[in-house]
Amino acid sequence: MTIKPITTTDLEICATAYLQTYNQAPWNYQWKYEDALKYLEEYFSSPQFKGFVLFDNDTFAGAIFTHTKTWWTGSQLYIDELFIAPQLQKKGYGKMLMNHAEEYALEQGLSTVTLMTHQFMPAMKFYQDIDFMHAPPFVILFKLVDGHKK
Repeated sequence: MTIKPITTTDLEICATAYLQTYNQAPWNYQWKYEDALKYLEEYFSSPQFKGFVLFDNDTFAGAIFTHTKTWWTGSQLYIDELFIAPQLQKKGYGKMLMNHAEEYALEQGLSTVTLMTHQFMPAMKFYQDIDFMHAPPFVILFKLVDGHKK
């Protein structure tokens, strides 16, 4: 197992795995490769970006995209994306990446690791099983702008 910082050469394989992961059940999104690549590149180009890829021998297993963020409790590590290649899910790779992110946060003196997930997707149980707490008073709101409404 190898976990290393994400570099520009990793972005293409990350984008491929990202869309393979999220374009299937239970999410059933409709990512196009170009959009997934651009989406991940936007995180990567942020000055506060920190991300890691996990390889099992030479096989890409997954990635975690994070950034540091100032908060009233101190600086935090915010997890933007965590995904494991579909054929390698449920083998502990997600937990390995999360443990690595927590170790990184400790090394950097960050006060919390924070993330957002869908309450009714399998990821919710995964995060709760590794001791993440649900913050029920918080909600996320969005609005489609005119011209993009269906």
